[in-house]
Amino acid sequence: MEYKRHDKLLNPILISCCVIILTSFAVRASFGVFQLPIATEFNWPRAEFSFAIAIQNLFWGIGQPIFSAIAEKFGDKKAITLGALSYAAGLILSSYAITPEQHQWFEILVGMGIAGMGFGVILAVVGRATSDKNRSLALGIATAAGSAGQIIGPPLAEILLQHLAWQSVFFIFAYIILASLISLFFMGDIPKPTTAKNEDGLAKVVKQAIKDPTFAMIFIGFFSCGYQLAFITAHFPAYVTEICAAISPGSLISSIGITTTSALGAASIALIGLANIGGTILAGWLGSLYSRKLLLVAIYLARTIVAMIFILLPMTPWSVIIFSIAMGALWLATVPLTSGLVAQIYGLKYMGTLYGLVFFSHQLGGFLGVWLGGRMYDLHGDYTAVWWIGIGVGLLSAIIHIPINERPIAERRGLAPAE
Repeated sequence: MEYKRHDKLLNPILISCCVIILTSFAVRASFGVFQLPIATEFNWPRAEFSFAIAIQNLFWGIGQPIFSAIAEKFGDKKAITLGALSYAAGLILSSYAITPEQHQWFEILVGMGIAGMGFGVILAVVGRATSDKNRSLALGIATAAGSAGQIIGPPLAEILLQHLAWQSVFFIFAYIILASLISLFFMGDIPKPTTAKNEDGLAKVVKQAIKDPTFAMIFIGFFSCGYQLAFITAHFPAYVTEICAAISPGSLISSIGITTTSALGAASIALIGLANIGGTILAGWLGSLYSRKLLLVAIYLARTIVAMIFILLPMTPWSVIIFSIAMGALWLATVPLTSGLVAQIYGLKYMGTLYGLVFFSHQLGGFLGVWLGGRMYDLHGDYTAVWWIGIGVGLLSAIIHIPINERPIAERRGLAPAE
């Protein structure tokens, strides 16, 4: 099978994909900033809005293989457009929600929208559009664009919330999502694979992957990534706001413009995104040189150690900043390595769908992390147990990646490697 690939690393398709995923993740990363304003307005327990965000994460995972299959069947641009429309509709309808149930139903649309503008579709496009030499690094750059969105989204939401009601901010974010579709006009033609006569179809490829123990290990290992990322994104701003206000109200870092605990909470998510730009690009580059599975082992182990140190030490504004930078360097570094591992083992043609299935595990973890965070907070008044669960599943992910077989499945079957 032959693909029309770009030899240059930076090309119109990669740049357009970066714009789309940056916009999508800027809005997604800001939901934790809305945790306190919405709960305060309606006097809801923490678990109510947390459950809405948890549902968003779950349907992001459910929608990922669906939108990847739509992209492979009907075209990438149509899948992205459908995702953006669903995303914007969910935000607009959520702005009118006055009950927890309404928020939870409308977050289904948001979650499906993120899937249409998310990693499954975008990384498959980037993977097909770049050469073998540049693929791992290109996947890292596209993933880092999501981190750039994380830098922009939470602080922007915090600034807008100082002047506007949260409902108005949702409307603004919906318009921003729709505006990102302009980048589709600059993409040009997206490379498509040519299908050989005797090539396995999607159903057979998926069946073979599911039967492969390596696929199961990748699936299970990605769970902790979703748990940790979604929990921190949804709950860390509120956690920082409350704890730092209680233990160190007078020691905020005014020298760098952080003068309130809510600003520190929003800045922590932005710092994670900033640090992750370098971390993700580095991970993508290292993935082209070294074993991807061993790099994943190192990342999950490092995350476990960073989280353990953070919760064992007293929280201060500076410890929040140091943690955000350290965790940020490891934040989405798993994505180019995991997606690259899927492409390496199972080939490029159905990479979007297969990665979408793996990503469903990520979002199951995200659902549990967000929902459990809200539930445990309402029961115990803190997040301690949720942090320790995250540490445990992170260690499991590090261990389960060790026995993964990185050889292409076609090579193991005695066939020519699938491209």
